[in-house]
Amino acid sequence: MIDKRGLRARLRAVRDAHGPGLLPVARPFLDRLLPGLTVAAYRPLGAEADPMLWVEAALHAGAALALPHVVDRASPLRFLAWEDGQDLSVGAFGLHQPAPDAPERTPDIILTPLVGFDRRGNRLGQGAGHYDRAFAAHPDAWRVGIAWGIQEVEALTPDPWDVPLHAIATETEWIIP
Repeated sequence: MIDKRGLRARLRAVRDAHGPGLLPVARPFLDRLLPGLTVAAYRPLGAEADPMLWVEAALHAGAALALPHVVDRASPLRFLAWEDGQDLSVGAFGLHQPAPDAPERTPDIILTPLVGFDRRGNRLGQGAGHYDRAFAAHPDAWRVGIAWGIQEVEALTPDPWDVPLHAIATETEWIIP
């Protein structure tokens, strides 16, 4: 059994030592973009890989954007409409998120920040299950993990409720499980 709490702490330390930065856009993402799609992205916290170049590519392709909105640990994550440059508030867990009355969007693509990942598409998140519940609520969305290569681990043991990723993007690689 993996000690997920200890693994999270170790991988956060590794990620923090790497430092923040923009993640280059992967060609398979660009190839999927179409006008009218909704891309759910996120604003990075600390040294999370920053998907802003991906957001710019989505906007250039005519896609709509959404960001996660979290109220607390137990409530489901909602993806709310956001336009580049629009003010964000600091919400639960320090997340930069749209106002709670912004329109809810159904994502076609979900860009997901990772604490850790393996090549089978398993992910280690923050531990509250927000993204797993969001993935279950939006089963048709293409789930792409965004991380630094140093966040890769050999293997994660998923829990029954964990939903795997369709792809993982790092600064050097596009991984299809």
